[in-house]
Amino acid sequence: MTSVLPASPVRSDASSAESSETTNDTTSDTTAALDASITAWALAARGGDVRAVERFVSALHRDVQRYVAHLCGDPQAVDDLAQDTFLRALGSLHRFEGRSSARAWLLSIARRAVIDSYRYAAARPRLSDVPDWRVAVELAQPQGLPGFDDGIALRDLLDSLPDDRREAFVLTQLLGLPYAEAAEVSDCPIGTVRSRVARARATLLALLDAADAPAALAA
Repeated sequence: MTSVLPASPVRSDASSAESSETTNDTTSDTTAALDASITAWALAARGGDVRAVERFVSALHRDVQRYVAHLCGDPQAVDDLAQDTFLRALGSLHRFEGRSSARAWLLSIARRAVIDSYRYAAARPRLSDVPDWRVAVELAQPQGLPGFDDGIALRDLLDSLPDDRREAFVLTQLLGLPYAEAAEVSDCPIGTVRSRVARARATLLALLDAADAPAALAA
């Protein structure tokens, strides 16, 4: 299995460290600049700028789909939940003041949309005679996880994590949200997010090592 986590550096000299630090700084600056633009579009959309609404939705649609896909675990519901998220957001734009990034604000709405969908499903009477509907849904789901580039199959690995660690990992490592904003979205302290991510990475690395061991022995 191909590792989906950042590889450990093979060089320990100063030039390697400086290069890594420069790359991280550049990535961080790029993400911050993009978030600033998206937040500006959200604020303009609040004022009635139709073009800004289109840019805001287009910029964050993929992130919302990725996030709700990991939260709900049901690929069939992803599009509906993403649409519900944006409908809620556009209806609440008049209350958005830009105190946090528009991306963090939108992902918080996505989280509430998923939670509400669970509550609605739990309140509905069960119409199926299947003994365990959760098992039936899991068996009916496609094996590939939608929305990720390069065909990397993360579904089985991420599904093995506890819900809170999976959410923290997806927010920070896949969607690139800063830890402070991930804490805001998850409604928990930033230290808790850091701990969850560290534990998630340790678990994923252990699973990857375990998966690679049989292949190494066969070779």
